[in-house]
Amino acid sequence: MKVNEIRDLTVGELQKKLEELKAELFNLRFQQATNQLDNPMRIVEVKKTIARIKTVIREDDLKKTV
Repeated sequence: MKVNEIRDLTVGELQKKLEELKAELFNLRFQQATNQLDNPMRIVEVKKTIARIKTVIREDDLKKTV
């Protein structure tokens, strides 16, 4: 996901997407451990998307306090 797409989502949608991505990351790591992972770069992509979502959530929190 691009940052612009993430910024368009509401906080509730971001939280839901974050939970989905964490579950996907768990599944990808499980597949990697059992040597069934087809695309190892997907783990990197999911991690970066999780970080982007957390950053946008934090930015929204800071905007509300200021």
